[in-house]
Amino acid sequence: MEPVEIIEDGVLLRPWRATDAEAVLRACQDPDIQRWTTVPRPYLPEHAHGFVTDISGQAWARGTGAPFAVCDPATGDLLGSCGLVTIDAGTGSGEIGYWTAPWARGRNVTVRAARAVARWAFDTLKLRQLIWRAEVGNHASRLVALRTGFRVEGRLRLPDSGRDGWIGSLLPGEVPGPGEVGPAGPGTLDARRAAVLGRPQPTLFATTADGELRLRPLEERDLDDVVIACRDPETIRWTTVPDPYDHADAEWYLAYGRGAWAAGSSACFAVADPDDRFAGTIDLRLHPTDPLLADVGFFTAPWARGRGYLPAALGALTTWGFATLGLTRVEWRANVGNTASRRAAEKAGFTVEGTARGALTHRGTRVDAWIGGLLAEDLA
Repeated sequence: MEPVEIIEDGVLLRPWRATDAEAVLRACQDPDIQRWTTVPRPYLPEHAHGFVTDISGQAWARGTGAPFAVCDPATGDLLGSCGLVTIDAGTGSGEIGYWTAPWARGRNVTVRAARAVARWAFDTLKLRQLIWRAEVGNHASRLVALRTGFRVEGRLRLPDSGRDGWIGSLLPGEVPGPGEVGPAGPGTLDARRAAVLGRPQPTLFATTADGELRLRPLEERDLDDVVIACRDPETIRWTTVPDPYDHADAEWYLAYGRGAWAAGSSACFAVADPDDRFAGTIDLRLHPTDPLLADVGFFTAPWARGRGYLPAALGALTTWGFATLGLTRVEWRANVGNTASRRAAEKAGFTVEGTARGALTHRGTRVDAWIGGLLAEDLA
């Protein structure tokens, strides 16, 4: 396959040249490129030279890929990499891959390049499908894929890494035109959440009579307290924590919280008292199909009960969810009879809306549940 050049929507896509090696070497020192792509680590001059000469040239010659340097058409400066990392002529499919040089970020460069590559792949190569894949947690790549028109369709296990990946597909006719905002454009909910969830989980603060609480990610130093709290009879009675509960269960919850934040499915916080000791947990779980809806789950460690910690934590968490994640409704559910949970929810502003029969599974049995809701306008 003969290499080509594409100039479209303010970007130049051209085959790689030997003279690009220095800029590639500089770009691939970036921690995000090393974190989210398969470039060698450490990235050395010989890696850059091999890529821009042998690897890229062989992909074009064999028709197995179409790697492009993304450049500024006016200055020729390298801005990133975008292209087809695989081409399967038999199935009419290809897989897109890209990275943005750190000095070119925030300019929508890779979205424009990815759209140009996709249109070329469909119009010139007559491919029938493009695939996008990224490790779960790579929200920047996901946002580029969404703005290119990809439909993110699920998760898959990645070989050898022990991690999960996102996967999406794009078909002819689905690529937004040059200059079009397209899906997940600036200001959309997807864009807002990518900016939040693509960064480390924040610490939130809440004020109580005892002093300031911290809502922070769970840490290894909390795990002994988590085990003690989850062996408490009241915790076992009203929650679904394993019974018996051991250190491996606490380690699983720690890993779950980190993975849920990376996936953008839940924000799991440890509630820490004014001395920064573990005092409970509180989770904000985003609905899988309704982007404006979430629900909360929480428990208080026995040594921290009766101090108003959970109402304060609920208030801080829901305020953050409405303001930062763009939620419009947060729901609370608890087994009928769990008056402590109900009091915490009502003090935080939730309206108890009724009883749902057989709404929850609790230790193998369907049980009735109280249900309540908090709307963004309620906080006004």
